[in-house]
Amino acid sequence: VAKGTLHCGAGCALADLICENLAQYVPGVLAYFGLGTIFSNQIFAVWTMDYVFALPTGIVFQYFAIAPMRDLSIGEGVMAAAKADVLSLTSWQVHFILFPAFVGDKVDAGSPVFWAAMQMAMLAGFASAYFPNWFLIRSGLKEEM
Repeated sequence: VAKGTLHCGAGCALADLICENLAQYVPGVLAYFGLGTIFSNQIFAVWTMDYVFALPTGIVFQYFAIAPMRDLSIGEGVMAAAKADVLSLTSWQVHFILFPAFVGDKVDAGSPVFWAAMQMAMLAGFASAYFPNWFLIRSGLKEEM
């Protein structure tokens, strides 16, 4: 279960790394994720972007783990990967609820404090995604690793 949870975390971490840097160095991209229209606070737009990028990344990671093991077609593999990853990834992304407590509401990916807090948030993500991954593996929706 821990390996399956870390597999989920790899997709989240990759997407978060890309998104946090993108928000830092190209802040205009946050307008596409609701900043200025839906959200007045930048952190909520960044969280939305993190999730929107993490979900397809996680599904791709799951696809390449599940489809070959089950000998699935592309369509069946994508559906199986989505079933295995949506709950897992969503529960992992919950760690961002804790994020403002570590760094405040200013997203500054240029700060070492930000990246230290991100590591703490990833540990919280692992803890929040462990039980959903246990459920997904035991129910056969996700492969044991």
